[in-house]
Amino acid sequence: MSASREMKIPDEAVYLGYLVASIPVGFLFRHLSPPVKQGAALLLGLSVTVATCNIHALHSLVTVIGTWIIIKSSWRHAPALSLSWTFVYLLFFRLVDWFGLPKPTPFANAIQLILTLKLVSLANEVKSFHVEKKQEVSSFSKSPVIGGLSQEPSVYDILSYSYCYLGLMTGPFFRFQTYVDWLKQPSPLSLPGWTPCLQRLKLVPVYGALFLAVNALFPLNYVRMEEFLDHNFFFRFFYMVAVFFVFRMRFYAAWCGAEAGLISAGLGCYPEKALSKPGGGPTVSYSPDPSAEENYDFRTIQNIDCYNTDFCVKVRHGMRYWNMTVQWWLHHYIYPNAPFRAYTLRAGWTMFISAYWHGLHPGYYLSFLTIPLCIAAESSMEAAVRSRLGPGGQKAFDWVHWFLKMRAYDYMCMGFVLLDASGTIAYWTSIYFVIHVVAVCCIVGGKVLKGGKREQKVEKEKPAEKTD
Repeated sequence: MSASREMKIPDEAVYLGYLVASIPVGFLFRHLSPPVKQGAALLLGLSVTVATCNIHALHSLVTVIGTWIIIKSSWRHAPALSLSWTFVYLLFFRLVDWFGLPKPTPFANAIQLILTLKLVSLANEVKSFHVEKKQEVSSFSKSPVIGGLSQEPSVYDILSYSYCYLGLMTGPFFRFQTYVDWLKQPSPLSLPGWTPCLQRLKLVPVYGALFLAVNALFPLNYVRMEEFLDHNFFFRFFYMVAVFFVFRMRFYAAWCGAEAGLISAGLGCYPEKALSKPGGGPTVSYSPDPSAEENYDFRTIQNIDCYNTDFCVKVRHGMRYWNMTVQWWLHHYIYPNAPFRAYTLRAGWTMFISAYWHGLHPGYYLSFLTIPLCIAAESSMEAAVRSRLGPGGQKAFDWVHWFLKMRAYDYMCMGFVLLDASGTIAYWTSIYFVIHVVAVCCIVGGKVLKGGKREQKVEKEKPAEKTD
């Protein structure tokens, strides 16, 4: 082996270094004035992008410039056009080797994903700004919209937001207005920092240790081996429980660490009375004066609720607590524009878009498109069974519901980590497509029980026949 050959640093080490470094750097940024903060965050973000992506950094730059042209050319149609532009470019980005170009690095992919969310959101914010401005002129009154832009961003503003080092590769996603509020914080040093940062980090070593330990005991590649099928059904079934546990621990550690980086810089810090939503920010008017007696939170940049992810009862609620800022983005920019009216079909459309955003691997689609089936199943059983039960019965129902919810996510996780269709279907076949079977049985059983309930109701409402 040549001594001059470069030793490749593992991707995980690069991500870890980025997350660890972002925390002390964030506290330094609290000392900077708004213009210096904006420029320094841009410069640092560009340095990270070029260092990790090399020539592939051009993909993100082309996407940003294209979105800026769309916004300047037609703000009215910018939301739809920016969504089309960024998603079409994602397709090109993922198939770039078909055109004889080098395949992008995993870091370039991570940056492209976060950038897509930012630019679509930015286009929507700019349109809202112009619409509100026109309404103010026509009505001679200030717009009641919370968290709207005060001016249209320049190309420098757009570049600064796009390449801000905070959340650049790992998220969480935040809106342009959240970024502007961060730059203009009147007294960032007086805002909470160390306490919420340490609070977010306290369980990260536990998550990391559990990830390493369980991953060593239950490696994913073992599922692909022929000898895996020699084990009994219960072992094969339990294996997906262990795999999803590893998957959760990995992301719990990564996302809590990423949130800590934003907390240290003060990004996403708002008064509790602002009732902030993850991803979206404040939902009611608030006083931005830090000299007033206020309690602050970082709900705006919260991306994971570990406890509720594990212990919420329903499949639909499980999505709410996982990758929370991205869920907000999907709920505000994709779900309302779905070409369907029924909730299950709208959810299916949203999950399809989410799968496409994640990538082109068939496993993503097999997993995400199983979610609407599970939602339909739990809705059917809630309406047909839970609604008839007393308090004790409902509590027992909820425990069974929670168990099945966790097994559904275990099951769907296998497609997410195995990626290819053959591997996913082979594993699901090995456990007899148990979750699909249970979901279909719940839907059919719910319809039958509801039908019987309606017949009983009709019988009770029939008038008694007269006797001679």
